Amino acid sequence: MFRLFRKKRPKCTALVPAAGSAQRMNGVNKLFLPLCGVPVLVRTLTSLQLSRRVDEIIVAAREQDIEEVSRLCKEYAVTKCKKVIVGGATREASVMRAAMEASRSTALLAVHDGARPLVTPDLIDRAIEAAARYGAVAPALPLKDTVKRIKEGGEVDRTLKREALRAVQTPQVFDADLLKASLHAAFEAGAELTDDCSAVERLGKVVFLIDGEEENLKITTPVDMLFAEAVLRKRMGSV
Repeated sequence: MFRLFRKKRPKCTALVPAAGSAQRMNGVNKLFLPLCGVPVLVRTLTSLQLSRRVDEIIVAAREQDIEEVSRLCKEYAVTKCKKVIVGGATREASVMRAAMEASRSTALLAVHDGARPLVTPDLIDRAIEAAARYGAVAPALPLKDTVKRIKEGGEVDRTLKREALRAVQTPQVFDADLLKASLHAAFEAGAELTDDCSAVERLGKVVFLIDGEEENLKITTPVDMLFAEAVLRKRMGSV
């Protein structure tokens, strides 16, 4: 049974996996690249800082980046960031390590990609509020493109009905005990996870989707930086 949070707002800890290898960014750590003059990771952390529902932030970074992330949090007044820890070899390992560092009073864990700097505090708050009711929530968008499943040789196997498909974003928010148990079970089974929802789904739990934001893109390639810059310039009224 999930906890019922009717009388008191549940404490939420945001977990930020930021220990990726940046293979698709030509070896450059995208999280430290300037996005309209401010590092990508700082943009992400600032949105979490401004969220009314996030009580603390824990960042899982590469060992060589610990000092820099801590410095940036201090320089940009990300006061909710309580710990910067060494992440794991995989994203899921980083999330698990961060989850274990959350305050004991934490009821909800919100996992948000360090490379999604355009997320709004409003979306973060909506996801957390929904998770307080349902136990497992993620924002998502309908697909615009036709999606095809292919065979190993590249030929089309079938065309999928996009009406029944969604592109899932972060933050993905869960009951704290549920997420920890789900990740632990996945590790024990050696399961390959595509996101944190996948871990919860493996245990037969229902994940609820809420409306995401089109601008909440994940920076994966250099082209994504161009889109993110354009969005930010528009938000700042410089376009």
